[in-house]
Amino acid sequence: MTETSPPYLLSNAGAQAPARFAALSAMFDPGTVRHLTSRGVTAGWHCLEVGGGGGSIAAWLADRVGPSGRVLVTDIDPRHLETLDLRNVEVRRHDVRTDPLPEGAFDLIHMRLVLVHLPDWRRVLARLLTALKPGGWLVDEEFDLESIGADPNIGAGEVLLATHVGVGRLMAASGFDRRCGRRLFERLRQTGFVDVEAEGSMVMVQRGSPGAALLRANYEQLRGTLVEKGYVSDDQVIGDLARLNDPDFATPSSLMWTACGRRPA
Repeated sequence: MTETSPPYLLSNAGAQAPARFAALSAMFDPGTVRHLTSRGVTAGWHCLEVGGGGGSIAAWLADRVGPSGRVLVTDIDPRHLETLDLRNVEVRRHDVRTDPLPEGAFDLIHMRLVLVHLPDWRRVLARLLTALKPGGWLVDEEFDLESIGADPNIGAGEVLLATHVGVGRLMAASGFDRRCGRRLFERLRQTGFVDVEAEGSMVMVQRGSPGAALLRANYEQLRGTLVEKGYVSDDQVIGDLARLNDPDFATPSSLMWTACGRRPA
């Protein structure tokens, strides 16, 4: 994920970042790979991975495009990409909002959970459209945090944790677009992408699942800020962290929308 101003709350510098990247990879990489494969990624392609995070998708792309292809992977804080010691991969510290990108250079651009943090999405999408080759694909994955939530009337173990509500309020106050994923389809069409498609996916988060690991990493990293700003008490955070280990705990994950669109040929 990429950092931005106002300060990005889930900084890559946080001790919980590796756990968060691992959880996101376990939850969403299989779907990402399916979408990238369906776009035809193959040997020789030039690809851009924006907000590369832990580097799992950049590594997959590098293997897919082979020695005749190239992968540029960027992040505003690329410290967790330093292990990508691959001959066809370039890692670059880069802010997608302001730093230059080559025009008409990429067969495919992928990003995940980047636009949710960027209020100036119009400028970002327009820059990415220009960076694609004619006919090139953008595949973007973003959360929708509001469409579906826990419902104890369906299952007694389903619970909306107070810390989760506090995290949502804190992130919304910091510019996080809680419905970004739901808006992706129309935003790509407005920007000028063609052949736009969108698909949503989610899972039930349970004890021991990657989803529970993701919640734990986020709660732990944001704990001090949540308590300091009065969104939740420290006792509530402690209780909710313990609740993640309950055998009957269940809550729907955020809805991940994947939208794909091409630059007109």
